[in-house]
Amino acid sequence: MNSLRVIKRVIFLLPLILFLNPVFAQNNWPNKPVKIIVPWAVGGVTDTLARFMANKLTNRFKSPFIVENHPGAGGIIGSDLVAKSAPDGYTLVASGMASHVITPNLTNAPFDPMKSFTHIANLGGPPLVLVVHPDLQVKDVKELIALANKTSGGLSYASPGSGTHNNLMGELFKLKTGANLVHISYKGGGPALLDLISGHVQVGFLTLTTAATNLKAGKLRALAITSNNRLSDYSQVPTFQELGYATLTTYNWSGLSGPAGLSSQIVKQINEEVIKVLREKDAKEQLSSEGISDVTEMSPEVFTTFFQKEITQWTPIAKSINTKLGN
Repeated sequence: MNSLRVIKRVIFLLPLILFLNPVFAQNNWPNKPVKIIVPWAVGGVTDTLARFMANKLTNRFKSPFIVENHPGAGGIIGSDLVAKSAPDGYTLVASGMASHVITPNLTNAPFDPMKSFTHIANLGGPPLVLVVHPDLQVKDVKELIALANKTSGGLSYASPGSGTHNNLMGELFKLKTGANLVHISYKGGGPALLDLISGHVQVGFLTLTTAATNLKAGKLRALAITSNNRLSDYSQVPTFQELGYATLTTYNWSGLSGPAGLSSQIVKQINEEVIKVLREKDAKEQLSSEGISDVTEMSPEVFTTFFQKEITQWTPIAKSINTKLGN
């Protein structure tokens, strides 16, 4: 008889147990490693930011945050992996300009950059720089254009991949200047950088984060930068804006996003800890050394609005470039 009563009570309480289980899981998050998928190869700015933040969040949550690189298709492969993941907070993506704003406008992406994701936090990002190998006999943008146009077949320029922000800027630069540059696509900023410093390609559109160490070492030379103003550490490098190319003013920002339907409680937890990290003195110094400064703090709601505004702003430009390329 007692056994029958116990069974009846379990049956009666079962719906409540099932209802509370996901709530308990959310309250207990994270209780296992959290993966941050980087849709690019190791060494680029998104990878650098993701690893920096993963280390900080590991310390703050006392639970591992692990970066996994899934490069390919202009950021589509890794991003789609997250879009199709369970919205439990254990699979996030290092989202950004290339994979979620530009590439979806150049290809038939299997996801919607807004509807397929929950956007969590802004990580900031660096401007882009137009760089050349130091052996290339040019000292400014004007000389680069002249050399490219008198070189048979043009000069090759490297970017982290077709459809990336860097690639878009390279093609926009070509359209605005008439420079005869030929795009060479890589699977991330790291591989592009290696071929640039080895002289396999002569020109590159890289993030300042990717290029910084080699610029300071003299292994690359910067001709122009996409920031609004000259940067104190690179005061000799003019902005595209002051050279007359205001449309080439931009930043290669990154963020953290998860699959659609991610718990607002988990989103709030991650966002709050990211903002705390960005306020740390040592974090600011480390990011500044990578060419990233004055990162704007954003709540999940503000970051989501910012994300949509970036898509709205860059979609017509991306489509225009794609049309002119005959794609």
